[in-house]
Amino acid sequence: MRFDAGKIARCRSLPLFAIVLLVVACGNPASSASVPSQQTSQQEPVVEQPITIQILVDRHVVTGELEPSAAGRDFAALLPLEVTLRDHNRTEKIADLPQRLSIEGAADGADPVIGDIAYYAPWGNLAIYYRDFGYSPGLVRLGHLNGNTAVLAQHDGPVRIERLSSGAKGTNR
Repeated sequence: MRFDAGKIARCRSLPLFAIVLLVVACGNPASSASVPSQQTSQQEPVVEQPITIQILVDRHVVTGELEPSAAGRDFAALLPLEVTLRDHNRTEKIADLPQRLSIEGAADGADPVIGDIAYYAPWGNLAIYYRDFGYSPGLVRLGHLNGNTAVLAQHDGPVRIERLSSGAKGTNR
């Protein structure tokens, strides 16, 4: 058998070459830890429900729903609330609020209809419409009353506004 020193030298370097090739092919283990996982969790979209309210006027109750908007949520957070309604322009009842509401995401104005509950941002007050009215810049629709608003049309004075539901699906207060 013939002894070839060149072959032996090449065979000794083969394991080192294989290790280098393996590290390069597989990548740096430290850098793979920083790669975000491709798994994503499937979350159900959050569906905000209208917030049910009631307005106590003398011995009458008028119910309604607030929209799940920033202004609607801010108003709901004030409830229960006692305010004094006064007539404005024989169209709406207005009342001062204890604080301003968020108008984030609101349109520049609204065209209220009978039964609308709104926030007039320039004055910072509540407006409840018992007659139809035209577009008003700065008016933010909060929600709508269900049923007859005639009891409000005939009333100037204190009322109590209460929250009947939380606005979260399936929960009541």
